Amino acid sequence: METKAVTIPDLSGRTAVVTGANSGLGLETTRVLARKGMRVVMAVRDEDKGRTAAKAVDGTTEVRPLDLADLASVRAFAEGWDGPIHLLVNNAGVMAVPRSCTADGFETQFGVNHLGHFALTNLLLTHVTGRVVTVSSGLHRMVRAIDFDDLNLDSGYTPGRAYAQSKLANLLFTLELQRRLEAAGSPVLATAAHPGYAATNLQSHAANPLYRGLMAVGNRLIAQSGAAGALPTIYAATQDVPGAAFAGPTKMGGTRGAPGLCSRSEAAWDSIAARRLWTVSEELTGVEFPDLSPGD
Repeated sequence: METKAVTIPDLSGRTAVVTGANSGLGLETTRVLARKGMRVVMAVRDEDKGRTAAKAVDGTTEVRPLDLADLASVRAFAEGWDGPIHLLVNNAGVMAVPRSCTADGFETQFGVNHLGHFALTNLLLTHVTGRVVTVSSGLHRMVRAIDFDDLNLDSGYTPGRAYAQSKLANLLFTLELQRRLEAAGSPVLATAAHPGYAATNLQSHAANPLYRGLMAVGNRLIAQSGAAGALPTIYAATQDVPGAAFAGPTKMGGTRGAPGLCSRSEAAWDSIAARRLWTVSEELTGVEFPDLSPGD
């Protein structure tokens, strides 16, 4: 993987959890972190695929099951955790898929991309010592606000709208998480990243066959590699950035190029919406922000 665009420090002796680490951006992120000395726990829905992917990683890895579409699986992962987490990368996601629901009845894209990671982060937060990086998308700009009156989009579901709403939720989650961490006096940093236009298998599950075809052509002719698309995540995880920072490619309108800090929509800076989303997410998942007071 080409990493000269980011100077990455030695990460030996540290542990990272990367969701969706068996393919695409998650696998590329895992490769970089492991090569820099990190022990990377690959949190994956399919353990067989995870173990196969781990064989292609040069470094220390461990594969553990995690299905973000099932809160019982999220809780089981967290309950089985022991020890510090220096970096949590909320990477896994689904994009523009046909309408469906998670095991808990949430619209799948909102449920997996946001609520699953919301629950996982809060359940693991007492173990986190460094950063929480959540992977969003430049497509969060496609919606002007979270539809709090219809989070499942029952009255107007389209795959693209649902995806955009989930990615806006990722940024609002990061914003409110950082506020809460600061209020609690925690040194943990919450940041976000987006890959630009990267060629991965994410687009191959889109509901619209024409869209899938166009993306397949774009992946071959226009998109940057998955390895390059993972660099903003690495940037947000390892560079000197402020809380709630958003990293992404810096060239061609944010679709490709070296990573750096990037802009987001006005809606993604809405602190009132961020607090409301947090409250609603707690109610839906039954998971709350933990007590981060120092132990005796």
